[in-house]
Amino acid sequence: MSGRPQGLTRRADYLAANRGVRVARPGFVLLARPNGTEAMRYGITVTKRIGNAVVRNRMKRRFRELLWAILPEHGLAGHDHVLIGREGGIERDFAKLREELLAALGRAAAGKGDPPRRPRGKR
Repeated sequence: MSGRPQGLTRRADYLAANRGVRVARPGFVLLARPNGTEAMRYGITVTKRIGNAVVRNRMKRRFRELLWAILPEHGLAGHDHVLIGREGGIERDFAKLREELLAALGRAAAGKGDPPRRPRGKR
């Protein structure tokens, strides 16, 4: 595949990815799910809990660069990949994030995700 992976644009794609394999790392959580196409796609989510807009946008930029560098070579073909930012992700060294993403992709490819999250109570 040439060029960069496509970005996810629809909320339904993010919700579908949540039903896939989940691999938690200190800086992020990786969700991976087959998308039924040959395309490799990515999405990034950083909630307000992480910090203000400046911090969230910086984290998203770092994740985007990370995904553009790693997915073409090591991503799962025909899958959607979603990175969810975690509290410590903004301070983590970029090389460390890269190692963690490679390890997470390896686990996802082997189907060795973390156990599913317990359902949250009613809002």
